[in-house]
Amino acid sequence: MSGNLLEVDDICVSYAGVHALQHVSLRVREGEIVTVIGPNGAGKTTLLNSIMGFLPFQGQVRFASNQVRMLSVESRGRLGLGLVTEQRDLFGSMTVEDNLVLGAFHRRSERGLRMASELQDIFGLFPRLEERRAQLAHTLSGGERQMLALGRALIAKPKLLMLDEPSLGLAPLIVRDIFQIIQRLRSRGVSVLLVEQNARAALKTADTAYVLETGNIVLEGPARELAVNSKVAESYLGIAGAKVAA
Repeated sequence: MSGNLLEVDDICVSYAGVHALQHVSLRVREGEIVTVIGPNGAGKTTLLNSIMGFLPFQGQVRFASNQVRMLSVESRGRLGLGLVTEQRDLFGSMTVEDNLVLGAFHRRSERGLRMASELQDIFGLFPRLEERRAQLAHTLSGGERQMLALGRALIAKPKLLMLDEPSLGLAPLIVRDIFQIIQRLRSRGVSVLLVEQNARAALKTADTAYVLETGNIVLEGPARELAVNSKVAESYLGIAGAKVAA
């Protein structure tokens, strides 16, 4: 791992006078998987939406050596910032293949873009999507929809992929597969910022972890250390969490 790819400094977000984020700072280094865990309503999704440009904020966000606070969502995407939302935001009436092709839309002017090769690269990562390439997205299972959302984001060639609750609503075996894929992204040169309520899986996967509660970062450090922290174990891993995570 080398330098910082994402630097979030002292950002604050308020809704109608309610502080959703208060002076939050974090770092994601190149080649790193960083997770943010915390309870419902802690501000995790707000954090990702602010970084991506969907919400205004006070403070600074620097990505790939660029100050992005005044940039549009599209401009941030062109810099290599990607987000897979909790809702996955697929086009249900379009095929799997067409959803993937749309993911490369902002690369349409890129010289040398070979869509067939790009699709095969995604299908190599998600063989099930190749089997269903002509199937309408709304007919996919929950796990397949998550794979399609990840594939569509990856075909845009992000430098940093932000994931909002990728395991939500999925069966345990599919959750395992999704987290294995997240780990494999590192070898593809993609850094990951992972928001996740499945703290056990997130801490096992990540290099660095932050705990967000009521809009504040209350703990941060190497994920392996937070996995055996007594406060984290009691709050997010269950009573025996420290022993299981060790």
